[in-house]
Amino acid sequence: MTPADLRAWLAAMGYTNYRAAKELGVTATTVANWLDGTSKIDHRTALACAALAAGLGPWADFPTHP
Repeated sequence: MTPADLRAWLAAMGYTNYRAAKELGVTATTVANWLDGTSKIDHRTALACAALAAGLGPWADFPTHP
């Protein structure tokens, strides 16, 4: 995921940097660092963005299997 991809995700989700930070479990500074390229966006974060875009929540929220 590139900073441009993250910007597109923010726009598609209608998230501010602060909302994205809350949903991803990071600080707003971390989101800003990803957006300006100071920090690399790791694979887990990219997957979390995809999960949120798909309407998925934390694993603990999934129904249990018998």
